[in-house]
Amino acid sequence: MAIIKPFKGIRPPKDLVEQVESRPYDVLNSEEARAEAGDNEKSLYRIIKPEICFAPGTSEYDPKVYEKAAENFQMFQDKGWLVQDADEHYYIYAQTMNGKTQYGLVVGAYVDDYMKGNIKKHELTRRDKEEDRMKHVRVNNANIEPVFFAYPDNDILNTLIMRYSATEPEYDFIAPIDGFRHQFWVISDNDDIKIITDEFAKMPSLYIADGHHRSAAAALVGAEKQQQNPNHNGTEEYNYFMAVCFQASQLTILDYNRVVKDINGMTTDELLKALEKNFVVTCKGTDIYKPEKLHEFSMYIDENWYSLVAKEGTYDNNDPIGVLDVDISSRLILDELLDIKDLRSSKRIDFVGGLRGLGELKRRVDSGEMRMALALYPVSMQQIMDIADSGNIMPPKATWFEPKLRSGLVIHKLS
Repeated sequence: MAIIKPFKGIRPPKDLVEQVESRPYDVLNSEEARAEAGDNEKSLYRIIKPEICFAPGTSEYDPKVYEKAAENFQMFQDKGWLVQDADEHYYIYAQTMNGKTQYGLVVGAYVDDYMKGNIKKHELTRRDKEEDRMKHVRVNNANIEPVFFAYPDNDILNTLIMRYSATEPEYDFIAPIDGFRHQFWVISDNDDIKIITDEFAKMPSLYIADGHHRSAAAALVGAEKQQQNPNHNGTEEYNYFMAVCFQASQLTILDYNRVVKDINGMTTDELLKALEKNFVVTCKGTDIYKPEKLHEFSMYIDENWYSLVAKEGTYDNNDPIGVLDVDISSRLILDELLDIKDLRSSKRIDFVGGLRGLGELKRRVDSGEMRMALALYPVSMQQIMDIADSGNIMPPKATWFEPKLRSGLVIHKLS
């Protein structure tokens, strides 16, 4: 069962939300955050990217930067830019991209569910990135930013959410930069709160979609606080961390494509010939060609697009990892032909999120920066859940979720 609880969210007054809200900390660098915050003293970047409060070049890992985050978080509350709700609530957060809306429930997820593997992950995390976020959670004593979960489709919850979506939202704005719409409702009815808690209790598991480092950090700090409290009884707020949970079928996963700097000393003809061992290769000409189904790849080289369809026997439908296109392309193209062994560390490869489109792949190859591009068919949420259920880990750079959650709509204090 998935244990969740409502919480007393800390959030901006309605008239300030667009000044406070921001993109998540990990989608932009310090200088981009500095530029986006500009002279807006209410920008959440002053809490989640607090190095912008110091001279350019200041390390985001400097102890004074973490201290500044806590100082600013307190100041935002003192000045009324962030205000704590008097009662415990669940919240609904809706995002609309290209005419499609996905509705998330903002809940307190249970630390022990994460520690026991009941909240399932599909990516490896790096200890240094976990530790950075743990410091941020510790110093603020809060989950400033949410994590992004998926749950199995649920008609009762969907009906409840749709009922709220027909009412006027607490927040409703179009975000700058991405142009996506963000809406937010407060669930204060006790009967509705009970329905949500009870329906989650029937679910065997929740799934991390995006934000593995934030999830790990939030859960590890909660577990740390359990150890440090001699009077720990399990009801404390630090036993929970903030998550936005979406129905699996509503989520949009975009393709996550590859561009490589060289083709391992081969000519284009030699590469095409070598590909024929494991793929049916078809030249599609100069117009952009997007893969149309699983196990079909699109390659761009020398101003031409090619369809590459993996042959039977090159993957195992019963292997949740081996059946993935990211695994097929890594094994049979990047490793076997191009000698790119480690996607995380190789300097010969880069990754392009699907929001940028295949035109970005063509641009980077045509400019001479890259020699070849490989476009993949997107992973499905069902594939991700199957992998998490089997206890396996996705290959690196496999999923690109869009739209990203905005930060600053609601914050969860740990005490």
